[in-house]
Amino acid sequence: MSPPRRFRWGFVALGVALVAVIAWLSLSQKPPKPKGPPPVSVTVAKATSQDVPLSVTALGAAQAWQGVLINPEVNGRVTYVAREGDDVRVGALLVQIDSGPYEAALTQAEGALRRDQALLAGARTDLARYQTLVAQNSIARQTYEDQEATVKQDEGVVLADQGNVRAAQVNVNFCHITSPVNGRVGIRLVDPGNIVTTTLTTGIISVNQIQPIAVTFTIPQGQFQQLSSASAAFTKPLTTQALSQETGASLGEGELVVADNHVDPTTGTVTMKARFENPARQLWPGQFVNVRVTLQTVPHATTIPATAVNQGPNGAFAYVIGPGNKVVARPIKVMATEGGLAVISSGVSPGDSVVTDGQMSLRNGSIVATAGAGRAGAGHAGGGGKHGS
Repeated sequence: MSPPRRFRWGFVALGVALVAVIAWLSLSQKPPKPKGPPPVSVTVAKATSQDVPLSVTALGAAQAWQGVLINPEVNGRVTYVAREGDDVRVGALLVQIDSGPYEAALTQAEGALRRDQALLAGARTDLARYQTLVAQNSIARQTYEDQEATVKQDEGVVLADQGNVRAAQVNVNFCHITSPVNGRVGIRLVDPGNIVTTTLTTGIISVNQIQPIAVTFTIPQGQFQQLSSASAAFTKPLTTQALSQETGASLGEGELVVADNHVDPTTGTVTMKARFENPARQLWPGQFVNVRVTLQTVPHATTIPATAVNQGPNGAFAYVIGPGNKVVARPIKVMATEGGLAVISSGVSPGDSVVTDGQMSLRNGSIVATAGAGRAGAGHAGGGGKHGS
C-alpha cells in the first residue's frame, strides 16, 4: 500500500476513536437535576421599638381669637381712622366721628333738665306749705291734692330729661370708638372725611386678635369619640399642631380647648377649636392649615412600615424573612397607623425583617433576595396619620 493511502486510513481510524470517546462520555454523565425558581427580589426593613404618638389629622383654618368689625352707631363725618397694620390695645382710639352736633344736643338736654329740676324744687316747696295749711284747715284739701299731682308730674318730666341727657351722652360717646380687644388693625374701608350712617354694615375698620389665635377644624363623629376619651370629655387639653399645607412644616403648637356643643346632622361632623399663642405670628386669620391632634403616646411600640402590612382573607399579615432567606406570611394585629408607620401589637417583634416591596410575587416559603434594608420608621415617628383600632 502506498504511503498516501496509509495516511488517509489513519485519519479515518482517529475520527472513529474520537466519536466513540465522545459517545461514552455523554452516556456516562448523570442527567442534571432540575433547578428551582430563582429568588424573588424584594425590599425589606427591620421592625423597631420606639415611642409613637397617636394622633388625629384634619384640615383646619386659622381665625382671630377675637375679631371686631367697627360699624358706626351714629350718623356723621369721619374725622379719624386708626393707621392700618398697627397693633392696638383695649381702649385705643380706632375711629372718631364729628361729635359737634351731638355735644350740642347734650347741652340742650342738660339745660332742659336743670330747668325742670328747678320747677320740681318749687313745686315741692309749695306742696310742703300746702301740707301745713291743710292741716290747719286754712285751704281746701283739693288744692293740696292738685299740688301733690303737680309735684309728681314734674318728677316725671325731670326723669324724662335725665333720659334725654343720657341718650345725648351715649351719642357723644358713640362718636369716639375705641378698640374692645387687643389686636392688629386691618385695612380701612372708609377714609376720613366720608359721611357714615347707621345703615352701614360693611364696616369702617376691623381689629383681629392674632396673639393668641384660634384654629378651627371639623372631625367625623367617629373620631370625636376618640378625642373625647383622650381628653376626659374635653376637660383636659390635647396637644395640637398646625402644619403648612405647602411644606408640611410646623407653624406652631397649641391646645385643643373647645368642642362644639352638637354634631352637624348634615355632615356628621363636629367643629373643634384650638388655641395657639402664635408668638412668631406664623398663623394668620383665614390661613388654611393641616391640624394634628395628639391623642396619646404609645411607649416602646413595635413598628414596621405601613407598606409591609398586607390584607388577606384572614386579616392583616406581613411577610417575615426567616432562615435561608425564606419568607413566612405571619398574621399580625395592627394597633394604629401613624405617619407611614404601622404600630403592631402582636405578630412581629423588634429586629424582625419584613418585606416592604415585592409582596405580589411572594408566597409562603418563597426564597428572596433583599434589594435594600433599613430601620422601620426612622425619622417618621410622630408624623401625621390615622388612629386605628
